[in-house]
Amino acid sequence: MNSRQMFLDQLRAGLKGLPRSVVEDILAEYTAHFDEGRAAGRSESDIAAALGNPARLAREVRAETGIRRWEDERNLSNALGAIIGILGLVALDLLVVWPVLLTIASVDLAFFVVGICVCLAGSLLLPLALINMIPGFEGDWFQGVLITLGMASGGASLMALCALFTIGSINLLVRYGRAHFRLLARANPS
Repeated sequence: MNSRQMFLDQLRAGLKGLPRSVVEDILAEYTAHFDEGRAAGRSESDIAAALGNPARLAREVRAETGIRRWEDERNLSNALGAIIGILGLVALDLLVVWPVLLTIASVDLAFFVVGICVCLAGSLLLPLALINMIPGFEGDWFQGVLITLGMASGGASLMALCALFTIGSINLLVRYGRAHFRLLARANPS
């Protein structure tokens, strides 16, 4: 079986359950892509690779179809169709991305809490360092002041780094979402 037929069969299987006219229109569009590519001298396997994963394309089309139905006629069944289409599109991504995000967020939060504790400890010990009464500290008052100031500023720096890391992570997630779910922008041209 050739790449073209495999691609179209996988796409058809992924579109099962959509109205027949929608499936036929989509298959005709992708058949035209293959015809244009062959006319340009490209191989069917190159064209199939350029078009992407047919299962993924089918999920995108299902989500887009659900969103368009919802936009055309707002009722409960169309709303459920749009939600199910979008969930089908993101289900695999959630299984892969969600554990990584939880791990990164947990580590970031742990470092932020450590930063708060170190900063707070340094700030609370500063008055005791000024009068040279830090429990268990053998140095003079100036060393105590420098150590407590270092603790406070080190903790504040760690908190600032965690905040910057959080902002950068959120920006990356937004870019990932925009690139990954470009379908939603296409379906809502407003």
